[in-house]
Amino acid sequence: MSVVLYEHPFSPYAVKCKILLHEKGVAFEARLPEAIGSGSSGGAFLAANPRGEVPALIDDGFAIFDSSVICEYIEDKWAEPAFRPGSPMERAKARMIEEIMDTQYEAINWAMSELVAFKRAEGEEAAALKARAQGQYDNLFAWLTRELGGRDWFGGDRFGWADMAVIPFLNGTARFRMGPAKDTDLRRWMERCNARESLKRCNDDVQRAIATPAQSMDAAADRVKAGAFKREYRDHRLEWMLRSGGARIVWEGMEKGNIRFSNEIG
Repeated sequence: MSVVLYEHPFSPYAVKCKILLHEKGVAFEARLPEAIGSGSSGGAFLAANPRGEVPALIDDGFAIFDSSVICEYIEDKWAEPAFRPGSPMERAKARMIEEIMDTQYEAINWAMSELVAFKRAEGEEAAALKARAQGQYDNLFAWLTRELGGRDWFGGDRFGWADMAVIPFLNGTARFRMGPAKDTDLRRWMERCNARESLKRCNDDVQRAIATPAQSMDAAADRVKAGAFKREYRDHRLEWMLRSGGARIVWEGMEKGNIRFSNEIG
């Protein structure tokens, strides 16, 4: 198969790419990088993405990294059905929504996985961090609701770029049971998204990973404790922890050697 996507089912960045490939009917092979999360993945995966992060796309030997760049490439090469909005203004709006989700929103989900799955804080400390996260989520839900503007989709009358960019992150939040309230415009939008075949396939991938012992969060948590799985603290993830009361988690992770920072390219 000429198209290969290095991914992990829990990665919202990879899910963005998978949604777009599925929606466009592009056949691809999904691969889980060897030693993912250890900071020592190599081989074809590291050659495709020197950052050592999923996703990475290889199309007939041409390697692309960064989920936004990958999605732009997919849209350029397989133009139909079109996902980018037609007008420059609407395209800019979709890209701004994508940027917020990829950075500020993702950092909150990342922090919650540190608490819920990896148990890096407990008791009052965990409760305080979760309360901080819920307040930020609520603000972002309100912002997204305004951007949706009562329409079925962010782009108006059809599922498009901004929808693809938002839904993987909100699905992640829903797994923490911190998602948008029921009977709200944003929750109804989520239901419409998840009814699509592309999302069903991605959500099935998540369920299979949960049911696979080697890929489960419990297995990953054990590997973190052993120092074999190092959670990557980069840019907005680190900022969130430091400004939201999780500095102890960062320092302890550094001391124990079970967190890492961005891969040095060389």
